[in-house]
Amino acid sequence: MNCPTCQAPLADGARFCATCGAPVPAPTRVGAYTEPVPETDNPKEPITLGDMTIKVEGELVPVVDVELGTQQTVYFEHHILLWKQPNVTLGFMGIKNAGKRIFAGLQIFISTAKGPGNIAFSREAPGQIVAQRLTPGQSIDVREHQFLLATSNVNYDFYFQAGLANVLFARTGLFVDRFTAQQGDGLVLLHGYGNVFEKTLAPGEQLDVEPGAWLWKDSNVRMDTVSVLQSQGGGGLLGALGALVGGVALALNRFTGPGRVGLQSMTYHEPMREGAQQAGGTSNIGNVLGSLFGDRQ
Repeated sequence: MNCPTCQAPLADGARFCATCGAPVPAPTRVGAYTEPVPETDNPKEPITLGDMTIKVEGELVPVVDVELGTQQTVYFEHHILLWKQPNVTLGFMGIKNAGKRIFAGLQIFISTAKGPGNIAFSREAPGQIVAQRLTPGQSIDVREHQFLLATSNVNYDFYFQAGLANVLFARTGLFVDRFTAQQGDGLVLLHGYGNVFEKTLAPGEQLDVEPGAWLWKDSNVRMDTVSVLQSQGGGGLLGALGALVGGVALALNRFTGPGRVGLQSMTYHEPMREGAQQAGGTSNIGNVLGSLFGDRQ
């Protein structure tokens, strides 16, 4: 994991960050199982990469404030720009597999920003900012529409999350974003709804997560879709019915290690029209059609 204070990578088993000296959050252990560790706050110290400096400011609805130099450029998703100096140049970049992205309801153009100058972004929702510093060749997978910005040397792609149960019930979305660092270290900033936690899975260790509650994962962590009945640990049909009565989704996302999984305490679901019937997570078909023909946040 990264240091929650300065975002520097942490060595396995470290108790303090070697860069800034901040204590490393210690997971609670129950037998052989370790509980997810909270990301204690938005990054407190400025994050520097090349001639670019990023500060995360504010608490309830955090703002990512970027000071761009002349070398480093960034790209970002639509509808999150807050302000910029006039000399910061905006543009756009096309994304490969445009035809597939149109079918998926995903954007085919991403906005870019080139300095020098100041530019700021916000998701306009309560939550925490997660900064992932990627080494060359390292990849992370991210839920749709939860990344804020990335440096230009990070490749942006997506893949299809297979499985009929995922299409019908999981509410995760059919497609997952993938970010891979190329030609030097890269940076990806994500907005997690509510508070963000991180779980490090051992090889073969599994964790079942409500489909709206995961934020990101290492690309080598496998994600499958399982039914509530499959996730009962011997509870059987009565246990599954109890879970359904308790408001659990019909399907859960199962993550299998080794690797890290980021979790968010607010399970995000796209806004619905006033007066519209709430699906309650029972179907993803309407979300797929809406992504093709409706507005996206």
